[in-house]
Amino acid sequence: MKFCSQCGQPVSLSIPEGDNLPRHVCQRCGAIHYLNPKLVIGCIAEWQDRILLCRRSIAPRYGLWTLPAGFMENGETTRQAAARETLEEACARVELGALFSVVNIPHINQVHLFYRARLLDTGFSAGLETLETALFAEQEVPWQELAFQSVTLCLRAYFSDRRAGRFMFHEDDLRPATAGA
Repeated sequence: MKFCSQCGQPVSLSIPEGDNLPRHVCQRCGAIHYLNPKLVIGCIAEWQDRILLCRRSIAPRYGLWTLPAGFMENGETTRQAAARETLEEACARVELGALFSVVNIPHINQVHLFYRARLLDTGFSAGLETLETALFAEQEVPWQELAFQSVTLCLRAYFSDRRAGRFMFHEDDLRPATAGA
């Protein structure tokens, strides 16, 4: 950040009084600009024993498979973001279940949240950011073609829980050497 969004004047990195981290502070009006992690929200949309995946039509990871997910917008809840992203990316309507997985990715300032969800019908199709959509059974998942490590972690936990006959909440941290996100 170079300029203040309040008055347009230059900002500098400094630790504001009462804080303990460097922030972008306006030299003129004193506004403090906080840069915080972005939330990526999505879901594991289930239909019978299969889950819905989307093949990306955008960077990063063009052409690779992912769960329907994307950045949360201001003014919406995490549940609304999960349903909206699933509709946008896969034209799929879902009934959301419980929050299933949180993946912290501090080196890129992101947190990925995935809900379990039930597809309401099979009328899904590729959205604007998707080349194609498909349902996959566990043995059909294109593991080597998944776009993000957070999705791989989430799906491995999902299938493990399903085999065990009970779903639990999962939280993981990805570091730069393993992140791939």
